[in-house]
Amino acid sequence: MKVLPLSPLRTVTRTQGNNAALKDGTVAPVGYHLSFEEVDPLIRAFRLMVREQAYDVCELAITTYMCAKEHGKPFTALPVFLVRGFHHGAILANTKVVASPKDLEGKRVGVNRGYTVTTGVWARGVLADEYDVDLDRITWVLSGDEHVAEYRPPANVVPVDEGSDLGELLAAGELAAAIGVAADHPDVAPLIPDAADAGFAALRERGHYPINHLVVVRDELLDADPGLAPALFEAFAESKRRYVERLRAGALESPTAVDRMHARVLELTGEDPLPYGVEANRGVLDELVRHALAQGILERPPQIEDLFAAGTL
Repeated sequence: MKVLPLSPLRTVTRTQGNNAALKDGTVAPVGYHLSFEEVDPLIRAFRLMVREQAYDVCELAITTYMCAKEHGKPFTALPVFLVRGFHHGAILANTKVVASPKDLEGKRVGVNRGYTVTTGVWARGVLADEYDVDLDRITWVLSGDEHVAEYRPPANVVPVDEGSDLGELLAAGELAAAIGVAADHPDVAPLIPDAADAGFAALRERGHYPINHLVVVRDELLDADPGLAPALFEAFAESKRRYVERLRAGALESPTAVDRMHARVLELTGEDPLPYGVEANRGVLDELVRHALAQGILERPPQIEDLFAAGTL
């Protein structure tokens, strides 16, 4: 078995509470050295990882990962779920065109960037699960392309006309709604009222707690050294454990909106607001796979265990 040299692993992950101890060197994977690179915006790193495998270890949007994996990209995830959140508030609507989510059927709805963007997948899932919206009866209008160049979207997914802006189209009523798009206009408002409360209600009522980002590692490295994945998983998990301890103790200085969301999840559930590992997240992973299949992101249902590196399950 080939053993990896102790060369630094090129690593990209956004600095946030659960990664702070890892980024400042307080926590490190035993036997390995992470060389962190800052990429702004982070989605540029996602694209480079998918198209060029530009990094050894990289944060990545989860539906981008699932799509990339189905298309044979040579990296595999760790069940380290760095970013979670609720997406009820991601949908803005033109109030002169629609009054309720069901009104979106038969209309055009914008999507910031690509169809496989994770926020869009979860937001469409909310429309389907909570409001019985037939997603196939909506034309989805994209402002960008997909990180996975080989992916082909369903027939009801189209690009925006060149030179057009989704926010302006929404304000003008040419789009009924848009996901992940900003539009400061008196006719534009959140489609789902009290969206934050709606997200927490979905958590209480059906365990809905979306995963946005995870961590992937190049397969070449994982194949060469079976100890790498468990070491990385434990380092990310230890950094997160330290954050959660401080969160429980109310010891965070200048908490961010994300920190406050984690604290609210902790308050509602009494449990770790950022669980890592497969079993603790099987329900939400199954939910995401269901949405990805229904929305044409995936062609085949993957085995959940096959999405994650050996030694981390």
